[in-house]
Amino acid sequence: MSKPPLRPGHTAPASAQYAVVGPRGGHTGAEITGVKGKTLPPTDRPGQGYVIADRTKNGAGKGR
Repeated sequence: MSKPPLRPGHTAPASAQYAVVGPRGGHTGAEITGVKGKTLPPTDRPGQGYVIADRTKNGAGKGR
């Protein structure tokens, strides 16, 4: 079972590209760049969240 999506306003667990997903988990086609330790931005619509699409290829993307 996959993890639930991260919500806007939560802290990014790893530096990565985050895909925006709808309330039922469907991808919207939008992505944002999240920096480890920074707050994730608001989404365009209520109920949307973020999932990691591609981790950064440096030490910050390890997500310990």
